[in-house]
Amino acid sequence: MTSSQDLDVIAAAKNWRVTVDSSDISTNINEIFASDVFGLDAMRQRLSKPVWKSLLATIEKGAVLDPAIADIVALAMKEWATDKGATHYTHWFQPLTGSTAEKHESFVTPNAGGGAVAEFSGKDLIQGEPDASSFPSGGLRATFEARGYTAWDPTSPAFIIRHSNGATLCIPTAFASWTGESLDNKMPLLRSMEALNKQATRALELFGVKNFHKVFSTIGVEQEYFLVDEEFFFRRPDLMMCGRTLFGTKPPRGQELEDHYFGSIPDRILSYMTDAEQQLYRLGVPVKTRHNEVAPGQFEIAPIFEHCNLAADHQQILMQVFKNTARKYGMVCLLHEKPFAGVNGSGKHLNWSCATDTGINLLEPGDTPHDNMLFLFFCTAVIKAVNKHQDLLRASVATAANDHRLGANEAPPAIISIFLGDQLADVYDQLEKGRLHESKSGGLLGLGTPVLPHIPRHAGDRNRTSPFAFTGNKFEFRAVGSSQSVSFPATILNVIIAEAIDEMTTILENTIRNNGDQPENFEEILGKVLTETYCENKRIVFNGDGYTEAWEAEAEKRGLLNARTSLDAIEFIPAEKNKELFAKYEVLSERELEARHEVSLDQYFKTVNIEGETTEWVAQTMVLPAAMQYISDVSETINKIKNLGLNPVGISGTLSEMVELTNSLGTSLAHLRQMNNDLGGDSVHSKAFHVRDNVLPAMAAVRTACDAIERIISDKHYPMPSYREMLFVK
Repeated sequence: MTSSQDLDVIAAAKNWRVTVDSSDISTNINEIFASDVFGLDAMRQRLSKPVWKSLLATIEKGAVLDPAIADIVALAMKEWATDKGATHYTHWFQPLTGSTAEKHESFVTPNAGGGAVAEFSGKDLIQGEPDASSFPSGGLRATFEARGYTAWDPTSPAFIIRHSNGATLCIPTAFASWTGESLDNKMPLLRSMEALNKQATRALELFGVKNFHKVFSTIGVEQEYFLVDEEFFFRRPDLMMCGRTLFGTKPPRGQELEDHYFGSIPDRILSYMTDAEQQLYRLGVPVKTRHNEVAPGQFEIAPIFEHCNLAADHQQILMQVFKNTARKYGMVCLLHEKPFAGVNGSGKHLNWSCATDTGINLLEPGDTPHDNMLFLFFCTAVIKAVNKHQDLLRASVATAANDHRLGANEAPPAIISIFLGDQLADVYDQLEKGRLHESKSGGLLGLGTPVLPHIPRHAGDRNRTSPFAFTGNKFEFRAVGSSQSVSFPATILNVIIAEAIDEMTTILENTIRNNGDQPENFEEILGKVLTETYCENKRIVFNGDGYTEAWEAEAEKRGLLNARTSLDAIEFIPAEKNKELFAKYEVLSERELEARHEVSLDQYFKTVNIEGETTEWVAQTMVLPAAMQYISDVSETINKIKNLGLNPVGISGTLSEMVELTNSLGTSLAHLRQMNNDLGGDSVHSKAFHVRDNVLPAMAAVRTACDAIERIISDKHYPMPSYREMLFVK
């Protein structure tokens, strides 16, 4: 007998067809790159020189936007967009959902003669008015207080999003309430970038660095994801509702053979990747690498560095393009942090640095970091910031989804620490002893045969167990979840490092000022500040294996935080020191910070609540009936064998095991139903802790029974595609 699952596997493996015209795929990247972006080149061509210079000063130097040029820019933008085939425009913004939002408006406006004209004014460009009460606000807006505003962000260029029957002009914007409070992820990010700019500029003036206008935080974000055939996706209610499998037994083969990582990319996947990359190139997203990741069915794409705000916008675009494009190839792109148990989950490694607008990377150590005092100053500031604000960094990656990943073998532990590597660790040891005299060199690596070249070796190794690692000329924050917006983690990094730079610069300024007529050598003063700052914060530095129990014990001795679950971490957000931090640098007011605390709790509760309801529904309506039908069929078979005078002892054992498992499922399902019905109280705080402490364990018990049933039941009876099919059929 051929089961429906067999037919699904055949369809998934054989019947997919590329529905894309290959002539649309260009091999000339220079020709297509940013062709759908109203960037600097497009602006220069369409704007007068005075308008162009005024807008450029806002974009590159942070000058106040001149509202007088709005109508001129709007007209040029509309003409450019309509030439590209756009019929509508939208203010594209990032509410606290973590995704993006848009409301499309037509360029067409009726005129007095009964016809229509394409209009787009400066007012349309600068301001929109979406309903603020329908998005998460953490109490900043209520249903009867619905007014909100979107405000044009000129530092992130407008772009064209294309679909089968047209195109839309997307204008990146910030989203605020009627009272002016931030309801999005972009506004705090822009504020944090300005805070970092101000403090870094102060520090650079002490170092005598000139001929620059601005300091930018820069990030490059690696994106991991899974692809599954849509034949399987739409037969898995858990994937559809929750983005992850709530059931599924581990197949005989997973990632044990370590043969998927960097393996040959299947043709179907490579065709998909190429298509998505082409779209991203047109949107100005500088994607650089693509490869198979560790788990079967898992892949990665990574761009090169960009200014923080632009990179965050591009990450949101990338996720949307990847999800939309997958359907063209008969697949679904899964961005959840842990879509499949038993194999690696997905992260979004945030590589952070800062640089001047003239191209000086302030975290570039050079060949001799021991005498690169500018680098040591900014690197020490990062160490200080991460040590002081472990709580905020952990909270910035705290989601219900990321809890399934952090601490597993593919992700760093929940304990925040910094990996410096051999070379930098040695430099800081010298600094602590009071004398900087050398930097370790990596030298050349011989490979044992004359036909292979001697290759340069880095002075330090890499550490994949570290949540915050120095990787050459940047720090890599590896704990960010794959489905997250990077804006909040980047905001946290910007503001905590701005504070550290501020405090260190203030000490330097005061020491120089207090010396008066007897100034010490600047390097001597700087050396004292660096030594004292490092000694006060060195507990955060750990270069060993972050997965061991020994490190957990050592971290506790050092007094480092270990927020094992997201709720533990989320509770740190409204701490008094954090309110003072965000208020001092004008990144988030107390109300805005408390709102984000409440939104985080609410999202955690709703995520787990949906998963709990889905687990109950699928187990009750799909797995339990399948198990009972299998029991019925096996019982009938046993009776037939007995009627033949034979002893079905082996089959009877299977029947007994199935009955026991089905009884266990019924019991655990009843408990889960009780926990789902008991929402845990009236406050979002009590509800969140209820689902963590009661619903998640009840879900786990149901899954244990269901997965055991899946290992016994026949494919004909089991109602959903298995891990074996979803992970390996490509």
